[in-house]
Amino acid sequence: MSLKTPVIVLNVKSYEESMGERGLALALACEEVTAETGVVTAICPQMVDLAWIARQVKVPVFSQNTDIYEPGSCTGWTVAEAVKEAGAIGTLLNHSEHRLRLDVIEHVISKNKGLGLVSIVCTNNTPVTRAAAALGPEMVAIEPPELIGSGISVSKAQPEIVEDAVSAVKKINPGVKVLCGAGISTGEDVKAALALGAEGVLLASGVVKAANPKAALLDLAGGI
Repeated sequence: MSLKTPVIVLNVKSYEESMGERGLALALACEEVTAETGVVTAICPQMVDLAWIARQVKVPVFSQNTDIYEPGSCTGWTVAEAVKEAGAIGTLLNHSEHRLRLDVIEHVISKNKGLGLVSIVCTNNTPVTRAAAALGPEMVAIEPPELIGSGISVSKAQPEIVEDAVSAVKKINPGVKVLCGAGISTGEDVKAALALGAEGVLLASGVVKAANPKAALLDLAGGI
Protein backbone atom coordinates (compact mmCIF):
# COMPACT_ATOMS: atom_id res chain seq x y z
CA MET A 1 0.00 0.00 0.00
CA SER A 2 1.21 3.52 -0.75
CA LEU A 3 -0.09 7.04 -0.35
CA LYS A 4 0.17 9.33 -3.36
CA THR A 5 1.68 12.76 -2.88
CA PRO A 6 1.31 15.67 -2.55
CA VAL A 7 -1.16 14.86 0.20
CA ILE A 8 -3.14 16.61 2.90
CA VAL A 9 -3.40 14.44 6.03
CA LEU A 10 -6.04 15.53 8.53
CA ASN A 11 -5.58 14.34 12.11
CA VAL A 12 -8.86 15.02 13.93
CA LYS A 13 -7.34 14.29 17.37
CA SER A 14 -10.00 13.95 20.12
CA TYR A 15 -11.76 17.24 19.56
CA GLU A 16 -15.48 17.46 20.28
CA GLU A 17 -15.85 18.77 16.73
CA SER A 18 -14.64 15.43 15.37
CA MET A 19 -16.69 12.99 17.44
CA GLY A 20 -19.21 10.62 15.86
CA GLU A 21 -21.29 12.17 13.09
CA ARG A 22 -19.09 15.28 13.12
CA GLY A 23 -16.06 13.09 12.47
CA LEU A 24 -17.84 11.43 9.57
CA ALA A 25 -18.74 14.86 8.18
CA LEU A 26 -15.04 15.80 8.20
CA ALA A 27 -14.16 12.58 6.36
CA LEU A 28 -16.87 13.24 3.79
CA ALA A 29 -15.56 16.79 3.33
CA CYS A 30 -12.14 15.28 2.57
CA GLU A 31 -13.76 12.97 0.03
CA GLU A 32 -15.59 15.85 -1.65
CA VAL A 33 -12.46 17.99 -1.85
CA THR A 34 -10.48 15.16 -3.40
CA ALA A 35 -13.24 14.56 -5.96
CA GLU A 36 -13.46 18.26 -6.82
CA THR A 37 -9.75 19.12 -6.92
CA GLY A 38 -7.88 15.88 -7.53
CA VAL A 39 -5.74 16.59 -4.46
CA VAL A 40 -5.23 13.51 -2.28
CA THR A 41 -6.58 13.93 1.24
CA ALA A 42 -6.39 11.41 4.07
CA ILE A 43 -7.98 11.41 7.51
CA CYS A 44 -7.04 10.06 10.95
CA PRO A 45 -10.40 9.64 12.74
CA GLN A 46 -10.85 9.25 16.46
CA MET A 47 -9.97 5.66 17.31
CA VAL A 48 -13.51 4.77 18.41
CA ASP A 49 -14.78 5.87 14.98
CA LEU A 50 -12.03 4.34 12.85
CA ALA A 51 -13.83 1.34 11.36
CA TRP A 52 -17.18 3.11 11.10
CA ILE A 53 -15.70 5.99 9.11
CA ALA A 54 -13.36 3.85 7.00
CA ARG A 55 -16.32 1.88 5.71
CA GLN A 56 -18.14 4.99 4.54
CA VAL A 57 -15.52 6.99 2.67
CA LYS A 58 -13.16 6.41 -0.24
CA VAL A 59 -10.29 8.59 0.99
CA PRO A 60 -7.32 6.94 2.76
CA VAL A 61 -7.97 6.45 6.47
CA PHE A 62 -5.26 6.15 9.15
CA SER A 63 -5.36 5.21 12.81
CA GLN A 64 -3.99 7.85 15.16
CA ASN A 65 -1.65 5.28 16.73
CA THR A 66 -0.87 1.57 16.76
CA ASP A 67 0.63 -0.29 19.69
CA ILE A 68 3.42 -2.83 19.79
CA TYR A 69 1.34 -5.82 20.90
CA GLU A 70 0.18 -8.91 19.05
CA PRO A 71 -3.49 -9.92 18.92
CA GLY A 72 -4.52 -11.59 22.14
CA SER A 73 -4.56 -10.63 25.80
CA CYS A 74 -3.82 -6.90 25.56
CA THR A 75 -6.94 -5.11 26.76
CA GLY A 76 -7.11 -1.45 25.89
CA TRP A 77 -4.31 -1.51 23.32
CA THR A 78 -4.62 -1.20 19.54
CA VAL A 79 -2.95 -3.88 17.42
CA ALA A 80 -1.97 -3.43 13.78
CA GLU A 81 -4.09 -6.35 12.63
CA ALA A 82 -7.21 -4.63 14.02
CA VAL A 83 -6.24 -1.38 12.29
CA LYS A 84 -6.08 -3.20 8.96
CA GLU A 85 -9.32 -5.08 9.67
CA ALA A 86 -11.00 -1.74 10.39
CA GLY A 87 -10.24 -0.61 6.84
CA ALA A 88 -7.38 1.80 7.55
CA ILE A 89 -4.43 1.89 5.16
CA GLY A 90 -1.92 2.79 7.84
CA THR A 91 -1.15 4.55 11.08
CA LEU A 92 0.20 7.76 12.51
CA LEU A 93 2.99 7.18 15.03
CA ASN A 94 4.85 9.23 17.63
CA HIS A 95 2.70 12.35 17.53
CA SER A 96 3.89 14.95 20.05
CA GLU A 97 0.78 14.15 22.09
CA HIS A 98 1.54 10.42 22.02
CA ARG A 99 5.30 9.91 22.07
CA LEU A 100 6.77 6.43 21.63
CA ARG A 101 10.16 4.87 22.30
CA LEU A 102 12.33 4.34 19.25
CA ASP A 103 12.23 0.55 19.65
CA VAL A 104 8.42 0.63 19.68
CA ILE A 105 8.35 2.76 16.53
CA GLU A 106 10.75 0.36 14.82
CA HIS A 107 8.66 -2.66 15.80
CA VAL A 108 5.38 -1.14 14.59
CA ILE A 109 6.90 0.04 11.28
CA SER A 110 8.24 -3.47 10.65
CA LYS A 111 4.91 -5.05 11.50
CA ASN A 112 3.03 -2.55 9.34
CA LYS A 113 5.23 -3.42 6.37
CA GLY A 114 4.35 -7.07 6.79
CA LEU A 115 0.66 -6.20 6.79
CA GLY A 116 0.86 -3.75 3.90
CA LEU A 117 0.13 -0.74 6.11
CA VAL A 118 1.64 2.74 5.71
CA SER A 119 3.54 4.34 8.60
CA ILE A 120 3.69 8.10 9.11
CA VAL A 121 6.14 8.91 11.91
CA CYS A 122 5.89 12.34 13.52
CA THR A 123 9.15 14.02 14.55
CA ASN A 124 9.95 17.23 16.39
CA ASN A 125 13.46 18.10 15.18
CA THR A 126 16.15 17.09 12.70
CA PRO A 127 17.96 14.48 14.87
CA VAL A 128 14.68 12.67 15.56
CA THR A 129 13.73 12.95 11.88
CA ARG A 130 17.07 11.39 10.97
CA ALA A 131 16.52 8.51 13.39
CA ALA A 132 12.96 7.95 12.18
CA ALA A 133 13.99 7.92 8.52
CA ALA A 134 16.56 5.23 9.27
CA LEU A 135 13.71 2.95 10.38
CA GLY A 136 12.20 3.05 6.89
CA PRO A 137 8.64 4.36 7.30
CA GLU A 138 6.83 5.53 4.21
CA MET A 139 6.65 9.07 5.61
CA VAL A 140 7.88 11.31 8.39
CA ALA A 141 6.03 14.46 9.47
CA ILE A 142 8.14 17.22 10.99
CA GLU A 143 6.19 19.12 13.68
CA PRO A 144 7.88 21.42 16.23
CA PRO A 145 5.56 20.99 19.27
CA GLU A 146 5.54 24.67 20.15
CA LEU A 147 3.85 25.50 16.83
CA ILE A 148 1.19 22.78 16.88
CA GLY A 149 -2.24 24.39 17.04
CA SER A 150 -0.68 27.84 17.08
CA GLY A 151 -1.87 28.98 13.67
CA ILE A 152 1.77 29.88 12.97
CA SER A 153 3.04 27.68 10.15
CA VAL A 154 6.43 26.02 10.58
CA SER A 155 6.91 26.36 6.82
CA LYS A 156 6.92 30.14 7.26
CA ALA A 157 8.07 30.74 10.85
CA GLN A 158 10.89 28.21 10.87
CA PRO A 159 11.50 27.15 7.24
CA GLU A 160 14.99 25.92 8.08
CA ILE A 161 13.47 23.12 10.15
CA VAL A 162 11.62 21.79 7.10
CA GLU A 163 14.64 22.23 4.83
CA ASP A 164 16.93 20.48 7.31
CA ALA A 165 14.45 17.62 7.72
CA VAL A 166 14.15 17.12 3.96
CA SER A 167 17.92 17.19 3.55
CA ALA A 168 18.46 14.73 6.42
CA VAL A 169 15.88 12.27 5.10
CA LYS A 170 17.34 12.34 1.58
CA LYS A 171 20.75 11.45 2.98
CA ILE A 172 19.46 8.66 5.23
CA ASN A 173 16.68 7.13 3.12
CA PRO A 174 15.59 8.87 -0.12
CA GLY A 175 12.53 6.66 -0.32
CA VAL A 176 10.97 8.26 2.76
CA LYS A 177 8.65 11.19 2.05
CA VAL A 178 8.52 14.27 4.28
CA LEU A 179 5.32 15.94 5.42
CA CYS A 180 5.20 19.35 7.08
CA GLY A 181 3.03 19.87 10.16
CA ALA A 182 2.49 22.37 12.97
CA GLY A 183 0.45 25.49 12.37
CA ILE A 184 -0.54 24.66 8.78
CA SER A 185 -3.89 26.34 8.12
CA THR A 186 -3.94 27.95 4.66
CA GLY A 187 -3.12 27.23 1.05
CA GLU A 188 -0.20 29.64 1.31
CA ASP A 189 1.20 27.52 4.16
CA VAL A 190 0.93 24.43 1.97
CA LYS A 191 2.60 26.17 -0.96
CA ALA A 192 5.47 27.26 1.29
CA ALA A 193 5.89 23.72 2.65
CA LEU A 194 6.07 22.19 -0.84
CA ALA A 195 8.57 24.84 -1.95
CA LEU A 196 10.82 23.73 0.93
CA GLY A 197 10.78 20.13 -0.33
CA ALA A 198 7.91 18.63 1.64
CA GLU A 199 5.51 16.32 -0.20
CA GLY A 200 2.43 17.17 1.80
CA VAL A 201 1.11 18.46 5.09
CA LEU A 202 -0.26 17.09 8.35
CA LEU A 203 -2.71 19.29 10.23
CA ALA A 204 -5.60 19.26 12.68
CA SER A 205 -7.25 22.31 14.23
CA GLY A 206 -6.96 24.45 11.09
CA VAL A 207 -9.69 22.26 9.56
CA VAL A 208 -11.39 20.55 12.50
CA LYS A 209 -12.13 23.81 14.29
CA ALA A 210 -12.84 25.85 11.17
CA ALA A 211 -16.30 27.40 10.78
CA ASN A 212 -16.46 25.67 7.38
CA PRO A 213 -14.10 22.66 7.27
CA LYS A 214 -14.68 21.97 3.58
CA ALA A 215 -13.85 25.56 2.68
CA ALA A 216 -10.69 25.28 4.78
CA LEU A 217 -9.73 22.08 2.95
CA LEU A 218 -10.38 23.68 -0.44
CA ASP A 219 -8.11 26.56 0.53
CA LEU A 220 -5.38 24.10 1.55
CA ALA A 221 -5.79 22.16 -1.70
CA GLY A 222 -5.37 25.41 -3.58
CA GLY A 223 -1.78 25.51 -2.41
CA ILE A 224 -0.94 22.30 -4.28
